[in-house]
Amino acid sequence: MGYVTITTWEIADGSDYETNLRTIREKRMPALKELGATRVTVVRTSARTSAAISEWPDEATRNAAQHAIDEVRSKLHTEDFSRLTGEMKGEVVAEL
Repeated sequence: MGYVTITTWEIADGSDYETNLRTIREKRMPALKELGATRVTVVRTSARTSAAISEWPDEATRNAAQHAIDEVRSKLHTEDFSRLTGEMKGEVVAEL
């Protein structure tokens, strides 16, 4: 049925959320699509936090993208002034 990752993010205090969001829309989301994600959704959860929901066709596709994702994540704090605060992932077992 597919595979989903949900990551939560926080931008640094004083950072401009809209500037950060522009980078996400123009750079990060397309990169995930290029790695095989079928859909990427970003939800603003507070003034400084977001959740990203990435849908993948299967776990193997997501696992194949892991190295590239790790490389990007290692640069996010210095490039986007953001930090990963949580991650959940797993197989989709029901949907409507």
